[in-house]
Amino acid sequence: MLNPEQTCMSPPQPTTAERAPRVLLVEDDVRLASEVAGYLERHGLSVRTLHRGEQAVAAAREADIVVLDWMLPGVDGLTVCQTLSAQTSRPILMLTARDGDESEVRALEQGADDYLAKPVRPKVLLARIRALLRRARAPDTAVASGVYEVGPLRLDTRRREATIEDTPLDLTDAEFLLLHRLAAHAGTVLSRDALSLALTGRPHDGLDRTVDQYISRLRRKLGDDAHPRPAQDRPG
Repeated sequence: MLNPEQTCMSPPQPTTAERAPRVLLVEDDVRLASEVAGYLERHGLSVRTLHRGEQAVAAAREADIVVLDWMLPGVDGLTVCQTLSAQTSRPILMLTARDGDESEVRALEQGADDYLAKPVRPKVLLARIRALLRRARAPDTAVASGVYEVGPLRLDTRRREATIEDTPLDLTDAEFLLLHRLAAHAGTVLSRDALSLALTGRPHDGLDRTVDQYISRLRRKLGDDAHPRPAQDRPG
């Protein structure tokens, strides 16, 4: 539950020339979500609240920062985090009742920019959000330029060009999208759920082989003759 904190005066509200930063809050506890949203709005933020993971991917396009609960109905928060971090540079702060270093490490490895364990302390949450928003104003070089370089692979998302050892790759739109997700998360393992959500808009159902087929096609086009290995399943 939210720990309520009283303030002696209302903080200054942004002027019309200063658009309030937009927070997407994804939290299945309706009461907690309402309390968090109310506190953040009283401190000058604009908050949209959702209660299911699968709703978050599209809604994140209109947000400046995503505050994401780990345990969500439908698509879990960790999978949503993977998908969003592969698609966008918007910062992600995860809220979770899971405590301990292992949970924090998992969240950060899957794309979260910060992590808070419940119960939520409003002042700390607000300070973390503001810090992430400040950091987001100075994006890294790859995101700013739209160019990713991973070994001999070079991917230019703005020109929609991919080369390996300076040789152009002929990729379909879906293959380019998938390669972008993988390049943006080089060095980490993306789950089938995260890749399926990016490609098809739905989580992996355990039977659909779409992700595996695209991985196999990409490996061939990249000149990887090893036996194709699909994206690894990870517990939710």
